[in-house]
Amino acid sequence: MDGWFDTLIDSWLVRTCTMNCDQRHPFPHGFPGDGGGSPQHSAQPPNLVPCWSFSPAQERARSRGKDRGFIGVSPCLALIVLLLFLLVFAALGFEAYQIYKMQTELREMRQGKPVTEFHTAASQIGLYEPELQGNDKDNRPAAHVIGRIEKEVFRKTLRWEAKVGQAFFSGGVAYRIEDGGLQVNESGLYHIYSRVELIFKKCSPTSWFVHSVFVRRTGLSSPLTLMEAHRAGFCARQLENPWTSESYLGSALRLQKYDRVFVNVSHPVHLSHEHYANFFGLYKI
Repeated sequence: MDGWFDTLIDSWLVRTCTMNCDQRHPFPHGFPGDGGGSPQHSAQPPNLVPCWSFSPAQERARSRGKDRGFIGVSPCLALIVLLLFLLVFAALGFEAYQIYKMQTELREMRQGKPVTEFHTAASQIGLYEPELQGNDKDNRPAAHVIGRIEKEVFRKTLRWEAKVGQAFFSGGVAYRIEDGGLQVNESGLYHIYSRVELIFKKCSPTSWFVHSVFVRRTGLSSPLTLMEAHRAGFCARQLENPWTSESYLGSALRLQKYDRVFVNVSHPVHLSHEHYANFFGLYKI
């Protein structure tokens, strides 16, 4: 409080000296004497007031007041606070960049995830023929597909998973999504194979099923059966109990260009839900 009061008094004295001191007379007026030795007063008395210099303590107080800067805050302290704010904003920006980078990588991973045929729109019609790269272009025609799990619609002509697991294509063989057939683009001798597994929850002596492989060929109005298996009497010893039965067909057969090969099962509702229990494929010999 005393320092503030001293500073106020000093400021008032400076203003008073500046206003009242006559700058035209930097030195005090002289008083010339007459011949009798008595002083003669000047026509205009000097307009002077005493001006005092400040003590060292007051000068230091005034200097400290000037060094406090705007609103009494030291410039050094303000600079430190500014640097701290910049550091905080830089850290927040770096964290935001890391989060954005992680989101971008996650989005790319989701886009690169293979989509199974089960999620393909029901109205999609066409061929699944993967692009061949490198040495795959020289491979012989071949294909292998695995069983698709059906939960609502059970067709006798089976549909397959063509993009997951051990499924593959080469040599221009294409999978027909709309009807489940494998189409070849070269004539020749092919080994064709198929396996199905059925689970009968209440097996009886009359339980049976038929497993067949057939081909549709240009110029023929009806399909041509290539292989067929008829299974019956496989659960005569354990009536009314669950029973599993399987059928495997395989043979070397001659196919023509653009032939479409299919697999039929008479009781598709009993097919096993294990992907690798049911499969279908062919390759050129």
